[in-house]
Amino acid sequence: MSKIYKVGLIGCGHIAETYFRAHKYFNNFKIIKCADIKEKAAKKCASTYKIKSLSVKEILNDDEIDIILNLTIPKAHYEVSKKALLHNKHVYTEKPMAINLKDGKELVKLAKKKRLYIGNAPDTFLGGGNQKSKELLENNLIGKINLGNMIFAFPGVQSYHPNPEPWFAKKEGGPVIDMGPYYLTALVNLLGPAKEVSGSIMKGVKKRVIGIGPRKGKKIKVHCPTTYLATIVFENKSIIRLTLSFDVIAHGRNHIELYGSNGSMIVPDPNMFGGSVYTCKKLGEKWKEYKTGKMPLGKINIRTKSLRANEAPINANYRGVGLAEMAYCIENKKIHRCNGELSLHVLDIIQSTMKASRTGIKQKIKTTCKIPKRFTLKEIKKILK
Repeated sequence: MSKIYKVGLIGCGHIAETYFRAHKYFNNFKIIKCADIKEKAAKKCASTYKIKSLSVKEILNDDEIDIILNLTIPKAHYEVSKKALLHNKHVYTEKPMAINLKDGKELVKLAKKKRLYIGNAPDTFLGGGNQKSKELLENNLIGKINLGNMIFAFPGVQSYHPNPEPWFAKKEGGPVIDMGPYYLTALVNLLGPAKEVSGSIMKGVKKRVIGIGPRKGKKIKVHCPTTYLATIVFENKSIIRLTLSFDVIAHGRNHIELYGSNGSMIVPDPNMFGGSVYTCKKLGEKWKEYKTGKMPLGKINIRTKSLRANEAPINANYRGVGLAEMAYCIENKKIHRCNGELSLHVLDIIQSTMKASRTGIKQKIKTTCKIPKRFTLKEIKKILK
């Protein structure tokens, strides 16, 4: 039986529900206390999930807490994670780990100095869809990956979030910071670290209309680009074309397509855990389907009417597995997959994409990372209930 790590949650917003739901699936962590800068939000969360609410200062100083789960807004990630580390807590943060590379490097350095673990979402690359894709690529099914296309495009966060202003803020707003971590982490998991990036930007509209909640119908200002078109060159010489947009009503393209020397692959939605992988090895040949519905982290477990981008009507959603896998690695003194090095490299790609797109000047990626090892069935079973 694994040790059950006691988790203190900071940031009782929209995403907290997802992590509480993870209790149903994983056996080695439990959220026991929560905090928020808004006392009312913390008390509501505590009441809903029958846990204790504290102030942020109190939860950081609480000796009962092993891990801080940082679910604050992106611009607060660095500050809260740093405080957690300084209070000798391991920390797992929603994406991105910080909103600039300097802060991200400081967090990784501090965690290493304190001999603490720092982990970061997304953990969707640990799901059946991306792991099956990784298995097929490692078995050289379609040969060396030369090219690829990747797209995330929809009308915008305001359609499903009652308080969408942070997603349209000047520094931390836009689709690259919001959805880039899912897609870029999936690509690094499959192809390895990136080398350079170029790109361009646009802003679709100057104002957005909130589509849900008590402020429905209210117009908010857009302070950032809402579409990015980028080309990323990886260290293995693969070239991937990336589209990330809050300005598209609908499209018919696959989320990720990879084109190898011996065939092509369709990788399922990296914002989800399941989905089928498809390959084609000959022109005109029917695409072969590899189902993931029977894989432990690929089984459909959510049926919802939610309009949230990460809550498709029927899907596999095991968010929290990254936290569980980190807890397992803390106990067994292993390197976790959603680690600081990987997250820092993804943050570097994000920042470089934004700068290259804004300036029109190709950017070199300053960091690198090791490619995460495939998440084996044996390892997964150790953290599942």
